[in-house]
Amino acid sequence: MDKEIIVREVLKEDDLGMIEYLKKIAEESNFLTFGKGEVKKSVLEEREFIENAIKNKTSLFIVAESEGKIIGNLNFSTGENSRVRHTGEFGVSVLKEYWGLGVGRKLIMNLIAWSKKNHIVRKINLRVRTDNYRAIKLYESLGFVNEGTIKRDFLIDGEFYDSFSMGLCID
Repeated sequence: MDKEIIVREVLKEDDLGMIEYLKKIAEESNFLTFGKGEVKKSVLEEREFIENAIKNKTSLFIVAESEGKIIGNLNFSTGENSRVRHTGEFGVSVLKEYWGLGVGRKLIMNLIAWSKKNHIVRKINLRVRTDNYRAIKLYESLGFVNEGTIKRDFLIDGEFYDSFSMGLCID
């Protein structure tokens, strides 16, 4: 695939595109915290979510785009209070047809670079299912370390799945 992929901050005008994107990835991957039919935000609710993320100095909402279409996203936010404002968690996803092209890596590297410039964020956390081997390998290659196992973290179609808590300290 030779199409140009750009990473950029989300815009409030991405509201409808984000909803369409989320509905599609919900059908493509079983590793997400939501599944098919669980994306219930209205366009207005998504726009408000985007606007709030843009205003917050300790949150980052970015998308990967190809030919004007959202093909990946990363959403990071920290705690609100001073004791936890330095640490946050992110979620990342990529449309299946773009898996293996480095889109997720680009998004996470953008988050790491942003965190280093931000001077507030000192730790990035994530949760990943223990059987999501490709994602774990990606996170480890970027310096994230396994900080423990969360038992029964996901319940999908009546089956429990454990997850790893992984983190990266920002110097």
